[in-house]
Amino acid sequence: MPSPFISISLRNSNFISCIYNFIYYLYRMNTDFPLLESCNPLICYSGRIMHVERIISNIFRNHISPFGLTNSQLSILFFTSKKGIVTQNLLSEMLFLEKSSVSRNMKRLLDTQLLQKKNKRQIEITLKGKRLLEEVIPEWNKAMEKINSIIEPEGQKAFDFIYNKFTK
Repeated sequence: MPSPFISISLRNSNFISCIYNFIYYLYRMNTDFPLLESCNPLICYSGRIMHVERIISNIFRNHISPFGLTNSQLSILFFTSKKGIVTQNLLSEMLFLEKSSVSRNMKRLLDTQLLQKKNKRQIEITLKGKRLLEEVIPEWNKAMEKINSIIEPEGQKAFDFIYNKFTK
């Protein structure tokens, strides 16, 4: 039977070896990759804004998905209803959507007859599209109220400040 002192000594030697390897790893991280070590992605504006955007989008999605619309489609319908006649390029520029996203969503809205082509390049909202917006708006208002209750007036002002700084 092995001596208990030998096994303790072996266990301690493994433990010490693990500690040594960990310290060596930390040392190598600090010397080989100093920028990586000093970088904190948790403070990244892009990541934090994307996180908040997903939360807000989910709130809207929960309220408007029963109408068979996505957030982008609703934005296109709202903008078109206010502007009258639009082009794909105008929608892409004003809504900050990729042209491919606008094209894909416009096709769906045209197929469901919520939008119609005025001519080759121009599109307008249909009567059916306006009626759908009338049904959606109360749910959209509920989503807005929920978000406003979360961010409160101080957050609304901060959001407006940031939005205006980046979009002017």
